[in-house]
Amino acid sequence: MVGVADVGSDNLIHRMAMDDPIPWYKKPNLRAMYLLLFPCVIGIEMTSGFDSQIINAAQLLPAWKDYFGHPTGSYSGILAAALPLGSVLGLPFIPIVNDTFGRRWCIMFGSCVMVIGTIIQGFSFNGPMYIMARGIIGFGLPYAIVAGSCLIGELAYPKERPILTSLFNACYFLGAIVAAGTTFGTQRIHNDWSWRIPSLLQMAPSLLQIFFVFFLPESPRYLISKDRYEDAKEVLIKYHAEGNPESEFVKAEIVEIKTTLEIELENSKRSWGDLIRTPGMRRRVVIGSLLGLATQLSGNVVISYYLGDVLKLIGYTDPTFQAEYNLGNQCWSLICGVSAALVVMRFRRRTMYLTGILSIFAVYVAWTVCTAVFVSTHSEVAAKLSLFWVYAYSPAYNLCFNALTYTYLIEIFPFAQRARGIAIFQFWGKAAQFFGTYVNPIGTGAIGWKWLLVYCCWILVEAVLIYFLWPETSGRSLEELAFLFEKDEYARRTEAALAKTLAGGSEEEEKNVQAVETVEKV
Repeated sequence: MVGVADVGSDNLIHRMAMDDPIPWYKKPNLRAMYLLLFPCVIGIEMTSGFDSQIINAAQLLPAWKDYFGHPTGSYSGILAAALPLGSVLGLPFIPIVNDTFGRRWCIMFGSCVMVIGTIIQGFSFNGPMYIMARGIIGFGLPYAIVAGSCLIGELAYPKERPILTSLFNACYFLGAIVAAGTTFGTQRIHNDWSWRIPSLLQMAPSLLQIFFVFFLPESPRYLISKDRYEDAKEVLIKYHAEGNPESEFVKAEIVEIKTTLEIELENSKRSWGDLIRTPGMRRRVVIGSLLGLATQLSGNVVISYYLGDVLKLIGYTDPTFQAEYNLGNQCWSLICGVSAALVVMRFRRRTMYLTGILSIFAVYVAWTVCTAVFVSTHSEVAAKLSLFWVYAYSPAYNLCFNALTYTYLIEIFPFAQRARGIAIFQFWGKAAQFFGTYVNPIGTGAIGWKWLLVYCCWILVEAVLIYFLWPETSGRSLEELAFLFEKDEYARRTEAALAKTLAGGSEEEEKNVQAVETVEKV
């Protein structure tokens, strides 16, 4: 098993941030930026949540079923799976846009693409057009997700960073609630607009991003990587020091970011090949890939996209009950997601992951048993218990795969490869989502409740992999984590530069010292 880092960190930046007695809401500049983060960035995942319920709830609408010919099996699967397929096609180009033009322009590009796809989806006149529209939405979505998650982690004050990156994923349920609620309301419209209205509303989060994203500052780490030191300094002074240019914290931040990026870029070609060049990067890629698979193959797709089929297995076939139950589940999931995000600073990452995955396993086994009992005996008690276990799944899943996903990804991937690392996660996540959304209706149609056994087995495998592969990352700054698997000398160089700055050395002196060290090594 990997060594587990101690939660108490000796990193000066982290310690200074945690010792700051002033809360974020009493800092006007930081407060304004956090409030802007919601419509600009944190709300990006609302599109994903909206999409899950567009398919899940639309399948409960008679007008949607009639319009698309009562889709079943593979046809039903591709209607849902077109979005993750589009995402997979767009992923190779994300780092180019994100690292060349900046986080904000990458969000803008992805949001514009999603608006175009949503308009086509809302006015689709046949199945192929609907599938194509969902593919376009999927193509744009990961551009916004990758850039948005990077921007949150790189702009946030270290004290609040884990909570903000955890809230990023929790906003999935806001979109899901709006979609489920809207579709529940449009059931009363007995024509095609019952599904066209929710389909068009899917562009709402993207429009917010288009209108507001340039009110946010650019990532200071991105600016420093482009040698725009003064611009980065202005951002950090304004938001991390409330306009105080003499802030020791900002001086230390700038030196740590600058020194860390120099070391990273010395050992990086800023290419996809970097992801497999060193043992440490290969380890990161394995974790990111497995995390992508786990977030979509832990049984959540069954509930998110095919809840109607699940409820039919236990005898609940009334569309109104299904819609009400689905809406209630999304509201409950939002409560669980936000609660998990707010406690992320209180527990170690591995503790939350292992507790969450073992809870998911226990819930899935219990749910499978109850469903099997109902199918065999038509027991009303078993049916009601199945309803309970579907709701019990939410806190278990949110504890690990919702709250921690982007927090953990931002922590394990260094700046130079962060966009590519999250793109790798997105690739495997969207590939798994494509597989799950396409195969689930086939699996449940062929073997019924026994399909849940497949998930039980895979979830247990996930628990074993997490136990042996996931390192501890809590209690450290992003720059300290940049060398999580690398040589200690890199971390020592950063620490030495940081200590010198806090002791009163100038930035120019530090630059000269680093230059001498580099020449000596050569």
